[in-house]
Amino acid sequence: MTRHRWRALALLLTLVLAVIAAGCGGGDDEEEGQGGGGGGTTTTAQKVSGSVSVMGIWVGEEQQSFQAVVQGFKTEQPDVTVKYNPVGDNLPTVLSTAVQGGNPPDVAAIAQPGLMTQFVDQKKVKPLTFAKARATANFGPSVVETGTVDGTFYGLMWKANNKSTVWYNVKSFKDAGVEPSETWDDFTSAADTIKSSGLPAYSIAGADGWTLTDLFENIYLRTAGPQKYDQLSKHEIKWTDQSVKDALTEMGKVLSDGDNIAGGTSGALQTDFPTSVSNVLSPTPKAAMVLEGDFVPGVVKTTLKPVTGYNQFEFPSINDSKPAVVAGGNLIIIFRDTPAVRAFVDYMISPDSAEIWVKRGGFASPNKRVPASSYPDPLLRATSRAMAQAQDFRFDLSDLQPSSFGATVGQGLWKLFQDFLKNPSNVDGIATQMEAAAAKAYK
Repeated sequence: MTRHRWRALALLLTLVLAVIAAGCGGGDDEEEGQGGGGGGTTTTAQKVSGSVSVMGIWVGEEQQSFQAVVQGFKTEQPDVTVKYNPVGDNLPTVLSTAVQGGNPPDVAAIAQPGLMTQFVDQKKVKPLTFAKARATANFGPSVVETGTVDGTFYGLMWKANNKSTVWYNVKSFKDAGVEPSETWDDFTSAADTIKSSGLPAYSIAGADGWTLTDLFENIYLRTAGPQKYDQLSKHEIKWTDQSVKDALTEMGKVLSDGDNIAGGTSGALQTDFPTSVSNVLSPTPKAAMVLEGDFVPGVVKTTLKPVTGYNQFEFPSINDSKPAVVAGGNLIIIFRDTPAVRAFVDYMISPDSAEIWVKRGGFASPNKRVPASSYPDPLLRATSRAMAQAQDFRFDLSDLQPSSFGATVGQGLWKLFQDFLKNPSNVDGIATQMEAAAAKAYK
């Protein structure tokens, strides 16, 4: 049995539920609950009482923004007490310990779907079946699929980072006479033109292997499609599959020309992510563009102004692929199913919850109901709308893998993609090594 619902079935379910909702008058009513605490309905207008404990990664300024979201919920549900426990990057360890000790929070906001799946396998986390119809309507079926295990909805991706963006130096593009590209062929052609103007097209953070996995994932989703992406994310197909080799071949079109990379291949292998960004977002750039997520502008200080000094465009389509987004983010999961918890989840599904943080800045939501005008930053507004409108939306593939294979410095995918950067022509060899590492991690 697959661990994620196929997109076709999700789309069919969306249509059926939409018809049902319309027949019942539409609006805010939720479908009959079928998970956790049993039946019943929940609406944003229904007043409840009780308490909700929330564990999350957000600290500092982000904690203040989340507390503002909580206050918005309190305005709607004044008889519910919410206690937030900020644990930062230690959340996986702290949360796992709490779960194993029999004292989990009511709600957690996690960044790793793999951790959610672990809790599902342990039968510790409760399903969000009661909220699925409204989540699908507000976020879209692809976002719901991201939090679905064995056909059951467990995790709502409430906060997201769009990793399918290309950031560029506006003056460098103007000097080369090129425009942002919508197709992969135009993109690689524009890169050659930029090089001819005297500036390398690409700034690549090869010292940080995760940036290379992001590049591969964007290419793979567009060349292989979402179904293959899902299969590869669970090792249901091998890394020696032809679809992987095809994506590596396309990736090689970016990596193979060392003269078109800031510092050349050897320089890229010594370039960390912040440096790769400063190479581009500078009045005297060392490269014209960096292929990374919507968090790029927040990585370094720059005197360039957004839109006029630096800008972004969506990762280009490959072979007429549909609009697609690879994303990272935070999923809302629950360990107890109570009326107060349901009301909190219902509120988080509403655009109101996201809009509070959106207006404070530094937040992107895949919720399609959040007005674009709510974003104070025009570039974040654009990248957020791209997430909401993507026909194919998938979580970062390396974060779906066992961490020893997908997210560990010096080994697994991070190390092997660095090896591929050194020798982009070795497609068959690197695919074989990736499969060997994957097979070991999945034992």
